[in-house]
Amino acid sequence: MPLPIAFISTRSADKVRNIAPYSCIMPVLRPLDLICLASAKKRDTLNNIRETNEFVVNLVGHKFSDKVIPTARFSKPEADEFELAELSPKPSSMIGAPGIAGAYAWMECRLAGFHQGPGYTLVMGKVLRLEVNDACLTPEGTLDLDRTKPLMMFGSKKGMHYCTTADLNQFDPFGAMFPDNRDPLAPVYEEGTE
Repeated sequence: MPLPIAFISTRSADKVRNIAPYSCIMPVLRPLDLICLASAKKRDTLNNIRETNEFVVNLVGHKFSDKVIPTARFSKPEADEFELAELSPKPSSMIGAPGIAGAYAWMECRLAGFHQGPGYTLVMGKVLRLEVNDACLTPEGTLDLDRTKPLMMFGSKKGMHYCTTADLNQFDPFGAMFPDNRDPLAPVYEEGTE
């Protein structure tokens, strides 16, 4: 199954910057103001989220495929992974953790809660701010997949195979799912509403 690769950037309580790639990540229903990521229990990223209650979900294109292993590889908690991976920080507007320059979108998140499982932790984040690089949008304001080429991967027994997406040029409005063809969440997306 192709999965997106998002880079999660955090900062420890001591302000050490960290980056880790995550493929087990998903939005939680519409209006997409919650996001969930699955983490192994022993991750600096998870420790940083516990300490600071914040993180950035960086959505990146295919050109970041060579940054997956440098940010996934074990490094000491005091190591600055922006420097190790040769990535530049992008200041966040609402939280202390930086985003990653060159991503096509950034979600600044505040911790909404944890769910502990055997060997994993689900992290729920409230998206405080979503920013998309204007150059990655179509004139209609939707994501331009030809420009962004979102980084994805599918696994095999031996490792990760990197891939990206393609637009099928097929569209269905959300309202098509409802008997009256009216999307009950349409007011959330109207101009000027929160």
